[in-house]
Amino acid sequence: MCAVVGVINSKNASTYAYYALFAMQHRGQEASGISVSNGKNIKTIKAKGEVSQIFNPHNLQTLQGEIAIGHNRYSTAGNSSLDDAQPIAANCVLGDIALAHNGNLVNKQEIRNQLIQDGAIFQTHMDTENVVHLIARSKKENLQDRFIESLNNCIGAYCFVLASKDKLYVARDPYGVRPLSLGRLKDGGYIVASETCAFDLIEAEFIRDVKPGELIIFTQGNDQFESIQLEAKTPRICAFEYVYFARPDSIVEGKSVYEIRKKMGESLARKFSYKADFVVPVPDSGVSAAIGFAQYLKIPLEMAIVRNHYVGRTFIEPTQELRNLKVKLKLNPMRKVLEGKEIVVIDDSIVRGTTSKKIVSLLRAAGAKKIHLAVACPEIKFPDIYGIDTPTFEELISANKNIEEVRKHVEADSLTFLSIEELVGSIGNERQYSLISFDGDYFIKN
Repeated sequence: MCAVVGVINSKNASTYAYYALFAMQHRGQEASGISVSNGKNIKTIKAKGEVSQIFNPHNLQTLQGEIAIGHNRYSTAGNSSLDDAQPIAANCVLGDIALAHNGNLVNKQEIRNQLIQDGAIFQTHMDTENVVHLIARSKKENLQDRFIESLNNCIGAYCFVLASKDKLYVARDPYGVRPLSLGRLKDGGYIVASETCAFDLIEAEFIRDVKPGELIIFTQGNDQFESIQLEAKTPRICAFEYVYFARPDSIVEGKSVYEIRKKMGESLARKFSYKADFVVPVPDSGVSAAIGFAQYLKIPLEMAIVRNHYVGRTFIEPTQELRNLKVKLKLNPMRKVLEGKEIVVIDDSIVRGTTSKKIVSLLRAAGAKKIHLAVACPEIKFPDIYGIDTPTFEELISANKNIEEVRKHVEADSLTFLSIEELVGSIGNERQYSLISFDGDYFIKN
C-alpha cells in the first residue's frame, strides 16, 4: 500500500517529492525517505516516522539535485526496522542508484534464496532489495537493460521508481495492480506519483496514468521521455484502492474515488430494509459512502462519531486489548446525538472484526437504541498477497464466519455487505479488477 514519487528536471526536486509524500501520507506512516541525484552522486535521507517529522527546511536543503525519488512505508506489525525504510540506495559498477517500490513480489523468496546461493548479502527483509541485487549482478552493459532484465525476474504487483545520476526510470507491473500517475510540474519538470492528490497539492498537471507493463525513461535536461511497453496483461487495478486506500480526492484510472465511494453507498442503500433515524459514518473512510447512502434514502447524515486526528503513533504491539484502546483514542461517539436513536453505521470494510465490535460497543454505551452496520465492500475472505497487509485466513473474520455469525460477533442489530457484483457495478463494469480479498482469484501466478 506504500506511496512512491519520482521527480526529474526540477531545481526543486526534493521539495516537490516532500510535498507529494506529505499528500500521500495516508498510504504509509511507518517510515519515509527521499533520495536525490545531483548529477554525480545520490544522497538519501530516511527515517522512521511521518514525513513532517523526518524532513525540515534544513535537511531538505542538503538534498540538492534535479532528480528525486521518495517513499512512504505502510505500517506492518513486527517489521519496523529502519533498514526496511526506502528508498534503497546502493553503489554498483554503473555508479549510484536508488530504488523505491510499492507492491509485493510473490516470487520474493525464490529470487532471494538464489541470490544468497550466489553470494549476495542482504541488509533488509524487503523484496525491493532483490531488484537492487539483480541490477548489480546483471551482465548487461547499461542500467536500462539491467533494470529490464531485473523486471523480467519479478512476478507480482509493483510500481518502481529508479534513480541514477542522470536518469529516472519508472515501471508498473503488467497488470497495473497498484496505481501510478504521470504529471507535469509548473517549472517544466516531470513527476510520477502513486496518487493524483499529490499533483493537486503542488499544482502539477496530470498527463496520464502509467500504463500496465510500461517502462518510462526520463533523462536529465531532456524534455522528452521514452516509453517502452515491456509486457501487458488484461489490467487489474486493485479494487481496494477505491474501497479504502486512495484519498477521496484522487483520480484512479480516470475515476473519482469520492464519486465511486458515493456509488458504493447508494448500492448499500438499495438493499437496506430497516428503519433508521439517521446515518452515521465511521470517520474518515466511511464518510463518502455514507453521503451516498443518506442521499439515496433521503435520511439525515450525522457526524455522531468524532475522530481525534492528533492521536499519533503509539508504538505498541497490536494486541487485542491495545487495539480496543486505539479505537477509543481515535473515535468518540456523541451521546447527545445518539441517545435513544436507531442508526445505520457505514464503514468501508470489516477485516478482523475487532474495530467494528468496539465501535458498536461505544455507540451502545452512548445510548444508541438500535445499530445497523452497513459495509461498503464485500466480505473479506482471502489474504491479499499483492501489497496489502491483510491478515491470514485465521484472522479474517469473514473467512471463518458467515454474515449472521459476524453480526453476532460485532453485536450489531443487522449487518449488510455489498456483493462483489455490486462493488464492481459501483466502480464500473467496463474493466476487470483485482478482487482477491473477496473472491480469492490469485491471478498473478508464481
